[in-house]
Amino acid sequence: MISVHIMYPKTDDSTFDMDYYCSTHMPMLADALGDDCKGWGATSVGAGAWEAIGWAHVESQEALDAALKEHGAAIMGDVPNYTNVQPELIVGQIVR
Repeated sequence: MISVHIMYPKTDDSTFDMDYYCSTHMPMLADALGDDCKGWGATSVGAGAWEAIGWAHVESQEALDAALKEHGAAIMGDVPNYTNVQPELIVGQIVR
């Protein structure tokens, strides 16, 4: 199983709509992953370099790759609906 972290940098003019992110965007990602999505969440970061962090647990890298190949354009096309910054993606193997 892998963990996908979607990190949104904080800048002087960054904006982020957490309500939209949690009610529309992350469910869109979970739907694209289907049964391979084992859970997801979002964190509103109060201080530091990040505005917000989304995460998903996904059955495999292959499942993530397949979902992004089919739905990636729609998922990335939705980003301007909740933020004005580009996310950074970090993917890793869950070890515990």
